[in-house]
Amino acid sequence: MRKKIVAGNWKMNTLLKDGMELAKAVEEQTRASSADAMVIIAPPFTHLSRIGDLISHVRLAAQNCSSEASGAYTGEVSPDMLISAGVEYVIIGHSERRSYYAEDNQVLNKKVKLALEAGLKPIYCCGEVLEEREAGKLFEVVETQIKVGLEGLTAADMEKVVIAYEPVWAIGTGKVATPEQAQEMHQFIRQLLARLFDERVAEDISLLYGGSCKPSNAAELFANPDVDGGLIGGASLKAGDFAAIVNAF
Repeated sequence: MRKKIVAGNWKMNTLLKDGMELAKAVEEQTRASSADAMVIIAPPFTHLSRIGDLISHVRLAAQNCSSEASGAYTGEVSPDMLISAGVEYVIIGHSERRSYYAEDNQVLNKKVKLALEAGLKPIYCCGEVLEEREAGKLFEVVETQIKVGLEGLTAADMEKVVIAYEPVWAIGTGKVATPEQAQEMHQFIRQLLARLFDERVAEDISLLYGGSCKPSNAAELFANPDVDGGLIGGASLKAGDFAAIVNAF
């Protein structure tokens, strides 16, 4: 039975003190929930170690990692460093990393493999921009991102991977994919994974929706048979809103 997951990506928000308060509030509110969902938060790098000491019910994720294990890479953070700070999950290939920092599928494939070698569980992101959707290339784009980004992984590796579908045109815009659009892409991804790996991998993997998911639409999105949760941006910065999304399960 695949896991239901709600993951909060804080992006470049909160100072350490505020982040610690937010993490404590998320821990308290989601611990009290009866929802059958794993809860993950991804604070900024500067917060990880301190927040890791504050949470036990909530799992800890990083927002990114290096494609290199160690060495002269100023400003980079390796998977082993994240492990040493108590991190369990790492977001790889978020649309903002792809867009603003020119991270391509080949670099992301290196990151995924290195993260897995270190013992981290990747949350691998994929998704099309508006122009690609309007040109009818949405499935082609996502298929390439998954084929190249997860190339060389085994079925055993895939047991540790979560995939998040981000319709990039719905991130931070207030727009949201309809439940039907979300289900259509999630079903496509699951069928693609069955071809690339096997039916068991496709059936067991958690597929998250990431694109302006909020308390008002979470239940409708999560009701889809192939949507196993959400990668939440802005709504994860308010403990009450984030807990309400968790409670949508």
